[in-house]
Amino acid sequence: GVELSPCALSTCEVRTASAMPKRAGAATRKSVSDTKHDAPKAKTEDYDRGAVWVEPTTVTVKPPEQLVLTDKELDTEHTRVLTAKDPVAPKNIIRFNFKDRIYKLEASVEQCALHFDLEGNLMHRDSEDGKRIVQEMEAHRLAAERAAEMENMNIHDTAGGEAAPAETKKLRNQFNYSERASQTFNNPLRERPTITEPPPSMGFNLQVAQWEIFDAYVEELERQKLSKERTGQQQKKAAGGVAEKEEEEEAQKEVAREADIVHSNAMSKSLKIMERMVNQNTWDEIAQDYRYWDDQSDSFKEGEGTLLPLWKFWTEKVRRKHVTALCWSPEYHDLFAVGYGSYDFMKQGAGVICCFSLKNPSHPEYSFTTETGVMCVDFHPQHSSLLAVGCYDGTVMIFDIRNKLNKPIFQSTVKTGKHTDPVWQVCWQDEDLAKNLNFFSISSDGRVTLWTMSKNELQFTDVMELKLTGIANSGAEEAGEETSLVGLAGGACFDFHASSEHLFIVGTEEGKIHKCSKAYNSQYLDTYNGHYMSVYAVKWNGFHPRVFLSASADWTVKLWDHQQKQPLMSFDLGNAVGDVCWSPYSSSVFAAVTNDGKVHVFDLMENKHEPMCDQKVVRKSKLTHVSFNPRQPLLLVGDDRGGVLCLKLSPNLRKTEETRAKEKLAQAAAAGGGDLRKPAPRKRGAEGEGQAASEEKVKTPMELEIEKLDKLLTLSEKVNR
Repeated sequence: GVELSPCALSTCEVRTASAMPKRAGAATRKSVSDTKHDAPKAKTEDYDRGAVWVEPTTVTVKPPEQLVLTDKELDTEHTRVLTAKDPVAPKNIIRFNFKDRIYKLEASVEQCALHFDLEGNLMHRDSEDGKRIVQEMEAHRLAAERAAEMENMNIHDTAGGEAAPAETKKLRNQFNYSERASQTFNNPLRERPTITEPPPSMGFNLQVAQWEIFDAYVEELERQKLSKERTGQQQKKAAGGVAEKEEEEEAQKEVAREADIVHSNAMSKSLKIMERMVNQNTWDEIAQDYRYWDDQSDSFKEGEGTLLPLWKFWTEKVRRKHVTALCWSPEYHDLFAVGYGSYDFMKQGAGVICCFSLKNPSHPEYSFTTETGVMCVDFHPQHSSLLAVGCYDGTVMIFDIRNKLNKPIFQSTVKTGKHTDPVWQVCWQDEDLAKNLNFFSISSDGRVTLWTMSKNELQFTDVMELKLTGIANSGAEEAGEETSLVGLAGGACFDFHASSEHLFIVGTEEGKIHKCSKAYNSQYLDTYNGHYMSVYAVKWNGFHPRVFLSASADWTVKLWDHQQKQPLMSFDLGNAVGDVCWSPYSSSVFAAVTNDGKVHVFDLMENKHEPMCDQKVVRKSKLTHVSFNPRQPLLLVGDDRGGVLCLKLSPNLRKTEETRAKEKLAQAAAAGGGDLRKPAPRKRGAEGEGQAASEEKVKTPMELEIEKLDKLLTLSEKVNR
């Protein structure tokens, strides 16, 4: 027989039982086929005859391709690490990432391979559901046992001849319903009595008869008839024209408002006053500082000043917009207009104009919207309700803030010669001979344009075309040919002289400043080379007729005399200058704002080299514009996040020549011990009359400011020489 031993997978041992007894002399060999057929028979015969047992032999069978290994190699352990990764899982799945808008390789791939899944209903005995099922089964078993016992008892009773009384059992329904009653505790009620003074009251009695009620209804019907007749007449008069239809709608609304007390004009005016009172109570501390606070430390600090932040004006409409313009109302000194747009070419959107009041910092008094960003605004000096606006697409428009419609009363179009580039500044002028209102505008397309308000539209006249400096100095024919090839210089800002109406200065994007005249539109009167980057602001001094300031992106503010080609003074502020503005009370004080969020206030009478105040007022934003209040010691600054901050100047920053003279007299009186000397007696005769005339002539504050600035100019000229 053949027997396999438990050896290696490829090795098997064969044991053969060949120890069968053989007869002497009978060593005959049979064929293989005969052996196969006769083997069982021979075996039984040998065992029956008591043959001798022979130990089986072991034969090792190996496959031919098996490796032959030594004992050392066989004893070596080979460690296999089992991991949870699926070897068949794909590793190059690429999907589209909608966030980054590119195709990305999937880093994580599902490694779990599910071979068999079956939802069963087995539950663990120790779980809550298992315990509940076991209890139910036990209850069913007990119920079945009781029922069987009852049946056996009934059978025995009927056999004994006694009838068993019928047992009434309350059966449960299929939903295992049970009745349970509970009592809840009610919390005791708390009483909080308060003692208040009752409001004053008075008795009012009136007897109304039926005819009085009837008369009141008749009067109301007559009033409604009159109002309908008025509206009908207005409809007939305003048969044609969009403006007339709008007036008609306004009239109807006014009539409706008169009838409705809640939405009437009187109610809106009362609510506006109430809102201002609430805001004043809310920001009472700021209102007190605005009126009465003065930094007393200025009396101990010479040549230094501070700015006190008061209110911040902001509204939800101007989120993520830049403050592009600031302008105070010439009539109402607490009202100012703010223009919102964007200086970023790639982030242009709709523009907003908000008119804020210092009496209500929480919400604008008036607001208007434009299709493109607002770049500049300006109030008319006489008609303070008219507001000129310049937009990013080159459109100029005029709003009447008394009109509550969100629509300009005048607007330039392509047919009426609108600008092709952003309008950076607008400025109202005096009325012409025909008593027509007009204003100027400057744009990057190189045009300085005069706009005149006619009955139906704006009429334009190009006062100056800003040619490049080399082209402007050449001849007329050559200038025309070169202008068509090269183009015009981009205008960035301008300002008109207060006393000489024809004179104005222009700042360009190339860093040049040109002095121009309305009478000569072919060439410049003079050109000033001092800046290397775009000029953002040029401002004439309000007191001295020869002095003006310029601010540029090259970090400098320069003081100029228009009769000299070189700047008198230059101030490096360490960052790009967004705007500059002269103060209305002193000829030597001006303020500038920079991109690092700082406000620089200079007083040339105190220090000609460094600012008296260098204060950071905003965080993580750039300051774009600055404007002085014409009456109060206030300063407005706007940033590139839509915020407008109101700052109050400390006493050292708002000194005038008149206040300095009074301080000197007070110091002299204090130094003299308080004894004021009597004035010298007047001399008789001609000398006495001349002395009296000179003493009677007192210089005005305007003359004192001009004299002060003249001294500074003479000193700077000597230093430059």
